[in-house]
Amino acid sequence: MAKFEKDFLLGASTAAHQVEGNNVHSDYWLMEHMEYSQFVEPSGDAVDHYHRYEEDIRMLAEAGLNAYRFSIEWARIEPEQGKFDANEIEHYRKVIACCRKYGVEPIVTLHHFTSPAWLIRMGGWDNEEVIPLFAAYAKYVTEQLGGELNYICTINEANMRLQIHALMERFKKQMMAKMAAAKSLEAEKKPEGMEGQVQVGLNLNDPMERMKLNAMENVKVFGDPQPHTFVSAAGENGDEIVCRAHKAAKAAIKTVRPKIKVGITLSLHDMQWIEGGEEKAQKEWEEEFTHYIPYILEDDFLGLQNYTRTTYGPDGIVPVPAGTPMTQMDYENYPEALEHCIRRVHEELPEVPILVTENGIATGDDAQRCTFIEQALAGIERCIADSIPVIGYCHWSLIDNFEWQKGYALTFGLCAVDRTTQERFPKKSLKLLGSYR
Repeated sequence: MAKFEKDFLLGASTAAHQVEGNNVHSDYWLMEHMEYSQFVEPSGDAVDHYHRYEEDIRMLAEAGLNAYRFSIEWARIEPEQGKFDANEIEHYRKVIACCRKYGVEPIVTLHHFTSPAWLIRMGGWDNEEVIPLFAAYAKYVTEQLGGELNYICTINEANMRLQIHALMERFKKQMMAKMAAAKSLEAEKKPEGMEGQVQVGLNLNDPMERMKLNAMENVKVFGDPQPHTFVSAAGENGDEIVCRAHKAAKAAIKTVRPKIKVGITLSLHDMQWIEGGEEKAQKEWEEEFTHYIPYILEDDFLGLQNYTRTTYGPDGIVPVPAGTPMTQMDYENYPEALEHCIRRVHEELPEVPILVTENGIATGDDAQRCTFIEQALAGIERCIADSIPVIGYCHWSLIDNFEWQKGYALTFGLCAVDRTTQERFPKKSLKLLGSYR
């Protein structure tokens, strides 16, 4: 086993809403607590990282890791439009100081899926007003905390809204086909394998009637049956708004602290194809990655996030063959995908350093996670040997946490948690990852 160079950023990632708990001013908190919520359970106290961050950062450092990617929660910083909470800024100042105390490089993400509820009531991520509002938030955070930061990711998985749009279009088509074929309750079951086509925890198990009731509740809470949260379907206009918000935030950060390295993260699949599927695979890659190049060409790094591959045939996505090892997220267990994505990104964006900001596996078998890590990191080593500028790897995730609409059943973490006592139980995979330094 090779070890990475001393300056290589080797660490783990979390997202504020998934680990902190009680993010009461966010859109997700409200959606989780609806009577007809699409979330299988609310986030609640999560894993109480808000109060236990030092315990978790110390655990990460003692395992040998030197980087921690985490997000600052916009809804905490600006719970009401234009009103910033100095106490919450002080909290994140302490988190950053804690990282420095233990020799860990803090890699901050300014937006990781959740948004202030007031923003969504304004039209959310389909309203162009989000661009200056997000830039103002980025500027404030940088003014307050930027002196201790070297890396900022503006937006997590900026392409997620297009991925959700494509998924929902496929979902609607399959649902219509099923309902036409069988006028029964069976027609309302989710198409098999659909949730595994997007790299976020979605729940498509709800029957159509419950979805309708949820839409009615959305009107009461947000003023819109389909509120434009960050993890909702968006077309070209919504996608462009996200890209412009990134550029505006980057400009605001650089105005305050020019030396901070700023990038964005993208959710990428290893696009493969069988005979007749190359054109569809190339089209999907263009939508998932290539068309973002003009917006990220001058960034200081790209945050690359990959979990699996997708294979295309002449009729679209090819189902995973029966018997293929799968993860709890209904993804194919395919760690080789990370190397393939790194190489393809580098071909099209050769001058921009790559920071792997998420890569991991949802499994209850930590031996399987260890094997996944070994194979993924072997791919990174080969890329570095070929002079591809990979500057770091942050595993998803540091700790088992709230996987969005899927709740707490899925386990991505290098550390388990007893959520009754909030006691931490580091897994062998954490020690394994740290041994690469």
